[in-house]
Amino acid sequence: MRELKAIRNIRLGIKTLMLHKLRSLLTVLGVVFGVGSVIAMLAVGEGASEQAMREIRKLGSNNIILSALKPTEDEQTSSGQSLMSIYGLLYEDEARIRQTIPGVQRTVPVKQVRKEGRLGERALELRVMGTTADWFDLVKRPLLAGRILRNADIADNASVCVLTEAGARRLLATEHSIGQTLRIGTDSYIVVGIVGTEESGGNIQTPDQQTDAYIPLSVAKERHGDMSIRRSSGSIEAENVELHMIIVEAGQRENVERISSAIETMLKRFHKKTDYHISVPLALLRQAEATKRTFNIVLGSIAGISLVVGGIGIMNIMLASVTERTREIGIRRAIGAKRRQIISQFLIETIVLSTIGGLLGIALGLLFPWLITRFSNMPTIVPAYGIALSVCISVAVGVIFGLYPAVRAAKLDPIVALRHE
Repeated sequence: MRELKAIRNIRLGIKTLMLHKLRSLLTVLGVVFGVGSVIAMLAVGEGASEQAMREIRKLGSNNIILSALKPTEDEQTSSGQSLMSIYGLLYEDEARIRQTIPGVQRTVPVKQVRKEGRLGERALELRVMGTTADWFDLVKRPLLAGRILRNADIADNASVCVLTEAGARRLLATEHSIGQTLRIGTDSYIVVGIVGTEESGGNIQTPDQQTDAYIPLSVAKERHGDMSIRRSSGSIEAENVELHMIIVEAGQRENVERISSAIETMLKRFHKKTDYHISVPLALLRQAEATKRTFNIVLGSIAGISLVVGGIGIMNIMLASVTERTREIGIRRAIGAKRRQIISQFLIETIVLSTIGGLLGIALGLLFPWLITRFSNMPTIVPAYGIALSVCISVAVGVIFGLYPAVRAAKLDPIVALRHE
């Protein structure tokens, strides 16, 4: 019985609203744009945050990345136009971290040098990375062809290399890329594999680059040594760097920050100057998650203002409706209608208005992110909680802003209402 009465009241409310179609439509628009803006802003914020966190996850949440950093004031051990810079990470640093700091799973030392890669007439400047087979476990990238470096390659000083996809396309440009002999500098290497790469974005710098060539660390030490010399404008600049990067993997994620602090303490003890940089992806990830929450709250609050404005519009229209229907209210009260019935009638009308506005707003909110992604290539993600939150808010707006006009209508004196013209 109650269900039938509720259905009848809803139909009556819709019929009453349809008597003033334009006014009802204009009233609904405030809720439509409010709900749509809430969903769209949350989608933009969620997309931007997810992209930033995806970039951070590429670095590995269990990894700690140490990079050689050229200090502002270098020790100079030369005269005239010749300059020697000695800085960066040491082989001893890698050994001490691996052997003395509890919780370290493994370490990956990296030596890098810039060399020209040449195959026939095609040439490309490569970042040659001397490393171990563990690099490909800590910096996870898809294997596109062939194989990665093996421990046997390091032990045998094998003249093999693994190219990145971009470098392979520009240098090899052939269907039979694996097994080609590539000349890097003055040395020859057999290409045994091709891996994908990830582009750095924003403030996130990934360990790999688009034009890397990975060779065994033992070969890099033997053929390139620790010193590099650059000549420019009649001057000679020499650098002595043992290791350019060390990637440290923690056995458990909860130990990452403790291990990072221990590494920093150890490096300060053995390095007279700050010639290193420590990056902790896990800390960046937590910071990005906190920023995401704040960003969503701010955007949601701004968009929520539109819903409040829409609610005020509903209240204004319902107050005008009460004034217009004063005589109707008096007749209903005179024939026995109770105050709660009058309240429920006006509340149903406001809830119908806000619910229709909420549903249209959801459609608009789904359309906006699609258009943003389509025409600006900005990633957007529509969260399910955003849709649910918008629906709940739109219904709440109908109840809250419709309650006062409904109560005011119910409190009208029947005799005064019947005399109203």
